[in-house]
Amino acid sequence: MSVPPTMRALRQASLDGPRDLHLVTDAPVPRPGPGEVLVRVTAAGVNFVDVSQARGAFPGGPRPPYVAGMEGAGEIVALGEGVTGPEPGTHVVGTNIAGGAFAEYMVLAAPAVLPVPPGWTDEQALGLVVNWPTALAALTTLGGVTPGETVLVHAAAGGTGQAAVRLARHHGATVVATASPEKHEVVRALGADHVVDSRDPDLAAAVLRLTDGAGVDLVLESVGGATFDASLAVAKRVTGRVVVYGLAGGEATITNWDLVYRHQVHVIGLNIGTLVQAAPRLFGEVMGRLFELLATGVITPGLPTAYELADGPKAFAELEARTTVGKLALLP
Repeated sequence: MSVPPTMRALRQASLDGPRDLHLVTDAPVPRPGPGEVLVRVTAAGVNFVDVSQARGAFPGGPRPPYVAGMEGAGEIVALGEGVTGPEPGTHVVGTNIAGGAFAEYMVLAAPAVLPVPPGWTDEQALGLVVNWPTALAALTTLGGVTPGETVLVHAAAGGTGQAAVRLARHHGATVVATASPEKHEVVRALGADHVVDSRDPDLAAAVLRLTDGAGVDLVLESVGGATFDASLAVAKRVTGRVVVYGLAGGEATITNWDLVYRHQVHVIGLNIGTLVQAAPRLFGEVMGRLFELLATGVITPGLPTAYELADGPKAFAELEARTTVGKLALLP
């Protein structure tokens, strides 16, 4: 396949957020380095990490100007030095934390790409390397969920939240989910046993009422801010776990005094990129479970909300405002 020298792409010009994300038509097409593949992007996933990078809030993130987007799917069109597979023509999905997905072409590390499952479109495969592994690791590898336990899933209408609700139900847990009222029916349809208004000023009290004051065994915390305080308050004393993998609502603090005298719970941090690098064996176990769930039909093709590439700033803004439901995709 002939690869052009330039391409359309969304370039982040500053760290002032989505307003400085602009479509350009003359971005150079990247070249795959050793161990990399060049992918013709057909769909790119929009994740909150992209917003964090655009605002300079992601440690070690790319410096502007840069082509935005860390999750892409499409067809391999060229191999870098030393790469023997996947073959050109293979459709894959993968991530590059340095960006580049919001474009017509991007480079990905060959060992880290995942073939698009048979019968799935590239767009449907978005989330298989970000949302689903994050939810699975939070629930099982780090959260240690067991049948009969109660799990609280925050931001349950989002991409990772939806995956977490489905996986928690699959693992035999009772699911309490939080979402804004207009998204409650979506979350119930995923299998949540109870849905609580995420904007409730006394969120902890609402969850405790649902559990007859017992609290929950595991909290999947991706919001931060005041919601993080509520998460600590509803986790069961001593045995309760709070797995933190996002901070969309802002930073929160907890002190050693809190852990000794107020919230005697397990607080566990999760960054899927760090899990890959620092604990590859554990990540391999997560992906092994993921493949089993794919093979048995527990994980089924998604249906992202799609935007044209030029509408990337709009997708960013709507994600940041929490008005979106499920996975978001940009189509180059």
